[in-house]
Amino acid sequence: MRSEFFSHARMLALTLAAASFGQMAAAELSYGIAMYGTPALPPDFVALPYANPDAPTGGTISTAEVGTFDSLNPYVLKGSAPWQLPYLTGESLMGRTLDEPFTLYGLLAESVDTGPNREWVEFTLNSAAKFSDGNPVTVEDVIWSFETLGTKGNPRYASFWSKVASMEKTGDRSVRITFNTPDRELALLAGLRPILEKAQWEGKEFGETGLDDIPITSGPYVIDSYEAGRNVVLKRNPDYWGRDIPFRKGTANIDTIRLEFFGDETAAFEAFKIGEVNFTREFNVARWDSQYDFPGVQSGDVLKAVLPHQRPSGMTGFVMNTRRDIFADWRVRDAMMYAFNFEFINDAMTGGAQPRITSYFSNSPLGMTHDAASGKVADLLSPFAADLIPGTIEGYDLPVSDGTERNRAGLAKAQEQLAAAGWTVQDGVLKNAEGKPFTFDILLQTGSSENQSIVDMFVQSLDRLGIKATVTNVDNAQYKERTDTYDFDMTYYRRATSLSPGNEQYAYWGSEQADNPGGRNLMGVKSPAIDAMIDKMLNSEDQTDFVAAVQAMDRVLTAGRYVIPIYQWNISRIAYAKDLHYPDQIPLFGDWPGWEPDVWWSASQ
Repeated sequence: MRSEFFSHARMLALTLAAASFGQMAAAELSYGIAMYGTPALPPDFVALPYANPDAPTGGTISTAEVGTFDSLNPYVLKGSAPWQLPYLTGESLMGRTLDEPFTLYGLLAESVDTGPNREWVEFTLNSAAKFSDGNPVTVEDVIWSFETLGTKGNPRYASFWSKVASMEKTGDRSVRITFNTPDRELALLAGLRPILEKAQWEGKEFGETGLDDIPITSGPYVIDSYEAGRNVVLKRNPDYWGRDIPFRKGTANIDTIRLEFFGDETAAFEAFKIGEVNFTREFNVARWDSQYDFPGVQSGDVLKAVLPHQRPSGMTGFVMNTRRDIFADWRVRDAMMYAFNFEFINDAMTGGAQPRITSYFSNSPLGMTHDAASGKVADLLSPFAADLIPGTIEGYDLPVSDGTERNRAGLAKAQEQLAAAGWTVQDGVLKNAEGKPFTFDILLQTGSSENQSIVDMFVQSLDRLGIKATVTNVDNAQYKERTDTYDFDMTYYRRATSLSPGNEQYAYWGSEQADNPGGRNLMGVKSPAIDAMIDKMLNSEDQTDFVAAVQAMDRVLTAGRYVIPIYQWNISRIAYAKDLHYPDQIPLFGDWPGWEPDVWWSASQ
């Protein structure tokens, strides 16, 4: 059944992509906009297909979060805010559906229009749109939000703002944004920028806000209370302006959302077992198989579900910082791949149940093949062949060990690559020609027990090579500060990818932003080939060109050996109290921001 589903999933993803690319000549429909072609839902749609427009309101969802927070402003670089806040309290001009690769429908904006080549986009605000304090959302708020986020907000907003030539008010409720570079995705990205209330920040420095400076937004939830570092309580706004617009119909049904923070995964799981929280996601398959038989499950008060999704795997593992001399040489990174005994680690952690991530877009039609590049992929990579890391064009697969703890063949290959890079064992210690020992540090967040267990096994393997690897655990605030400034050798890494990769790829692994503080290019890769593939991806007008550009980029990243991949989650495992419910139809993206708690509701069975 599982294999049949994923075969169907891949066919569906290809069909959706083909449909979106195949309607290039179609006129834009003002109620929504798709990356290519037209939105799948008709102009008179009542609700999103995976929402229940008849869902009752009420109840509470409480979740266990590992870590802490010291900010409630997710739009600035300073501090660490709960990741859920932009999705629950904030809003943008348009909303992204989870059932199409990249399509937006009206939210704060009731309509959208674009130029013939999407060189500009114009939004008309919904006349009913209001902030949570009752003030209307105005064109002035929109223009201020774009400029302020682009110049003083989190650096992730800066790239988009740099591509804006002008913003102008074109009517009482309309605003036009003109771009200075050809990029079809910019019109959609404009629809996803958060909109904040300008008046709140008069006389305040936006980028230096503290814990008490909670942004006033227009979303369905407002922050009701919080205990610093311990919990955040959100309440459904009874005066929320947009409850009956199609994009919101059947969403925001839960009255109270509680985010409870715990020091580690064990404490978070125990809180769920005793009912202190009533929803959890389980990423440890061994725990799912062996520890979800507690009394609540046995009595039926707690339900379990395994949910499919059709997203690419993304990349999860341990990233090497190539800004450090020790990891600048690809042969050293290759040695780390061989030293990381995945088969043994996977058996110890999951009983061998989780498949390994094989590339950044594996589990999708956008993923690379592992044989020699051919066709359009080969043509795209050919101009960069002289500078590409071995395996990129010829074909590359991750090392596979024999599954034993010693991993003799893998360590032998690692030693061979290290020697080629100038590192040899001298008196039991791996050193270079100058006698400098091979040492590095692995940075982890406190409380990440699963990552700690994986790293402990990896460190033992490194020790057999004469490598001294230390592990440093820091709290959330320190971890964010150090990763924002790239102050690490190796660290845990998770980067999601989608069926519609676009401008975010510049932030993930583009050269221009590689050294910007607070960026997402943790590995520090600067590759003309990757930059060119992103450019090609964003300006493709043909489906095969788009797919080829993504597959070529996937090859450069994967063969670059920047991240040691671990296992992937092609399904989601969730457990929840029996009074919580979700619609039968699961969206294309599955359990993803915008699904839980958005379309859930609470009702006694």
